[in-house]
Amino acid sequence: MIGTVAVIVPLALATLAALIWLWPAAPLGPADAAGQASQEQAGLQRLTGTITAITLKKCPKTPPPDGMTEGEVAPPDPATCGSAEVELTSGAQNGERITTQLPSGPGAQRFSVGDDIRLIYSPEPVLEVSPFQISDHDRSSPLWLAAAAFVLAVLAFGRWRGLSALVGLAITFVLLLAFVIPAILAGQPPLLVAIIGAAAIMLSVLYLTHGFTITTSMAIVGTLFSLALTGLLAYAAIDLVRLNGITDESSFYLDSSYRINTQGLLLASILIGSLGVLDDVTVTQSVTVAELAHANPGYRFAQLYRAAARVGRAHIASVINTIILAYAGASLPLLLLISVGDQGLGEIVTNPVLAQEIVRAVVGTLGLIAAVPITTALAALAHARRARPDHDHSQPGTPPRARHRRGHDALPDAVAGPDGWS
Repeated sequence: MIGTVAVIVPLALATLAALIWLWPAAPLGPADAAGQASQEQAGLQRLTGTITAITLKKCPKTPPPDGMTEGEVAPPDPATCGSAEVELTSGAQNGERITTQLPSGPGAQRFSVGDDIRLIYSPEPVLEVSPFQISDHDRSSPLWLAAAAFVLAVLAFGRWRGLSALVGLAITFVLLLAFVIPAILAGQPPLLVAIIGAAAIMLSVLYLTHGFTITTSMAIVGTLFSLALTGLLAYAAIDLVRLNGITDESSFYLDSSYRINTQGLLLASILIGSLGVLDDVTVTQSVTVAELAHANPGYRFAQLYRAAARVGRAHIASVINTIILAYAGASLPLLLLISVGDQGLGEIVTNPVLAQEIVRAVVGTLGLIAAVPITTALAALAHARRARPDHDHSQPGTPPRARHRRGHDALPDAVAGPDGWS
């Protein structure tokens, strides 16, 4: 226990000092603040409204882009050609009804009567174009309903533990939105920010959710070692595969406009993404060892390690499939786009976008595999005890004699829970 405190306390103090040192002075980066100021100078406003009527008309014919024939270009959706009457629900013109064109062209969304929408208002429209332009659906109400259903389900099943999990989730979002993202936009090294942010999330959320116990402490130390190994593997893999983190318009824009180290940003994203699965594995292994030690007080280190490692191997086998499917699902549009092209398997795999996802999956999986033996060994060292004289070694699974506990009836140790030792 003393050794655990000697690791956790310096880690917590170092994380707190680094948070204070790296905390951004302003919520927006220089380029973002300039962009916001230019938008305000242009007078653009974001409004909400409700569609009360739609008038469709025949879609106009547009010439195909250079190098393409008319048959190679998908025609516009007839449901996107026309105008909409909208009742404004915000801004200085709240309650007024305006008429504007429906968004059309490739990828345009469909709108129906009664839809809540978002608009952009320009007081100086170009030529005869309406100053109001429909930009998107207003998804505030459906998202609030989904969030309420999520919270109620967690509380109904988890009760107080569910409440602590929700508070931990809120802390995670606060640290990501108030520290990690603004600090990167302010020019801080993305990898360093990700390490400090991940450590802060790990310390606060795991202790809040699972309590200040030796079991949680072992999970935190195991997560720390596994996360450090994941970072080293990610750094080596990115350098080996020659990835610079620029694979789409968003990363190119961040590199050119914000001067953000996109390679460091890729490393940071791998670390933060791995943390979400690592803490699941490490907590499971630590709790498994604790339960085995309570059910079998005579187990030594080797016995605890072997028994818990069998559980860990089964867990890892399912988690690896989960990781691969998660990355494949996130990259499904890219995979479809690549598959319709006339490219060989070698060209597909070496594509920088797909190679980046492969590195994410491989590095994350290696970190998870390492987390099982590391956390299991730490937890087994913490929970291994000498055999008790009242324990029957001929039957390893037999719980010890019931002992009287103050304020409780006589209960076997195996029922008392992992933190019930005196």
